[in-house]
Amino acid sequence: GDTVTPCQAATRRTRASHTRTACAHTPTHAHRAAAMSGGGGGGGAAGGDAYALKICCVGAGYVGGPTMAVLAKHCPDIKVTCVDMNKRRVDAWNSDELPIYEPGLKAVIKHTLNKNFFITTDVAGGISEADIVFIAVNTPTKEFGHWAGHGYDLSAYEAVSRTIAQHSYTSKIVVEKSTVPVLTAKRIRNVFDANKNKPDIEFEVISNPEFLAEGTAIRDLEQPDRVLIGGLRTKGGQRAVAALRAVYAAWVPEERIICTGLWSAELSKLAANAMLSQRVSSVNALSAICERSGADVTEVARVLGSDA
Repeated sequence: GDTVTPCQAATRRTRASHTRTACAHTPTHAHRAAAMSGGGGGGGAAGGDAYALKICCVGAGYVGGPTMAVLAKHCPDIKVTCVDMNKRRVDAWNSDELPIYEPGLKAVIKHTLNKNFFITTDVAGGISEADIVFIAVNTPTKEFGHWAGHGYDLSAYEAVSRTIAQHSYTSKIVVEKSTVPVLTAKRIRNVFDANKNKPDIEFEVISNPEFLAEGTAIRDLEQPDRVLIGGLRTKGGQRAVAALRAVYAAWVPEERIICTGLWSAELSKLAANAMLSQRVSSVNALSAICERSGADVTEVARVLGSDA
């Protein structure tokens, strides 16, 4: 028989299994691509090439580049394109001098680049052909206006959303990869509705936040503690969640893929960041006490970390 790729095998396993969430039944990559492109033209299997699915990531930075490289490595039947307006950054990704350093990243890039993984400045082309579009741009702290110094600056995020709408000619799944405030998906859905090319084009927004640590990003992607995917509790939302879940199922154990509601996923990322900050702050405070009392902070941290 025909050779079965890891992604295809994972998809078959996913279709046969039931999870505790609403993302139990997952269609094949080819069926998803045909459905998302409206049965003709535009993306995935309907595009007339060998790829079962096409994914685009807007933003070739610290999150977008490594994430898409690892995804392409484990899903050779998916075309993965990372797009970025920064030509110098794109040129660096396509050279021997990568724009970021992470242990193991260079080997993954060598394995995938220009095979089924492409990094380009052709933002319009990458978006228009994709079935799934990730947004992985910076959301820095606001420097002026309301909530300056505290809130997230979503100007780049909204600009990317307008660009996605303007270059989409078929319905798409849009994935929030950046850290964003709760209800951001509602905000960018309004951007899509105001800028889309045709009234019948649908944008299903889901959340898939990153949990990467500097220095261990590739390990975190290859062997994640969890993959969080959140979508609306609608048929379209759950189809979108299931579609992305099938992609990750190529290499991530089923029990580590957590499917939630859309707002729960957005909030969970913020809560995880807050809990980490609190933990670091607590350890720093304990360290000061240890210095004055003669206790060993590493021993104390080990005891605290042994909780089940």
